[in-house]
Amino acid sequence: MMDLDALSAAVEAQGRVVRIVLADVRGSAPRAAGTSMLVWAGGLSGTIGGGRLELEAIRHARAMLEQDAPPARVEKLALGPTLNQCCGGAVVLVLEWFDAARFRAIDTAFEGVWARRVSGAQDMPAPMQRACARAAAGKAPLSAMLQGGWLAEALWQERQQVVIYGAGHVGRALAGVLHALPQYDVLVSDVRQDELAQLPEAIARTDAVPADVLTGADGSAAHYIMTPEHDFDLELCHHLLKREFAFAGLIGSVTKWARFRSRLAALGHAPARIERITCPIGDPALGKHPQAIAVGAAAQLLMMRKPLQALTKETA
Repeated sequence: MMDLDALSAAVEAQGRVVRIVLADVRGSAPRAAGTSMLVWAGGLSGTIGGGRLELEAIRHARAMLEQDAPPARVEKLALGPTLNQCCGGAVVLVLEWFDAARFRAIDTAFEGVWARRVSGAQDMPAPMQRACARAAAGKAPLSAMLQGGWLAEALWQERQQVVIYGAGHVGRALAGVLHALPQYDVLVSDVRQDELAQLPEAIARTDAVPADVLTGADGSAAHYIMTPEHDFDLELCHHLLKREFAFAGLIGSVTKWARFRSRLAALGHAPARIERITCPIGDPALGKHPQAIAVGAAAQLLMMRKPLQALTKETA
């Protein structure tokens, strides 16, 4: 999918950026069609699978940055002996450079879809027009589609805010997993500055009072409650059940959750409302290691992503 926000931020920070996308994949390849990365003079972001394929793509991108290149370039590469890769498939790369002016000129005539000509001079093929129209109407998802010199991609939907209350071992592990995914904006809340200091620098954090952080969160946010004290956890669950949210996860055992359900009911919350909180989080089959809990919890949230997007569209 095309992430306009990420491209905008890169252009603003770097001035001129090349976006590389795997526009078409035949046979075995390191990543699926639609996978993309950004390259600029002094760095890059993302990956299309590594290896010689990625090195060749970066080389072409840097060449576009160093010369007065056309806006788009199409490269067809076989993933065999020539590239010293044993995948055996073949890919088509589309490389496009952007500065502020080119970014502003991006035309998203189809809602949620970006279709543009990357080679040739013909009009958009009729099958692509129909596919884009179906995707814009919400009738069928659109995978990256390269046809007749045109490339169409779905646009990332608005990122979902994720608030993690507690920067302990599991909170930090979950923040690391979700921060790496482009669907989420992660914020870690903890009054313990020494715990916050152990987070990677790129992850947003706050030492404000957690209840205040919760009050300021989006109505479509996902919340993970994992403070060091059960009473703090209960207080946050109580506040959360009085407002809108997309997902709520509480770390703990089945026994803890049974106790919390009883106490939340005593605080006046209806049983159906209380059941909107997921506890335990993750997948018990994966074990209790912080990273294992984080992987399971992230998988739960990813599985929710499509219903959340549909709900957002219905209520917009």
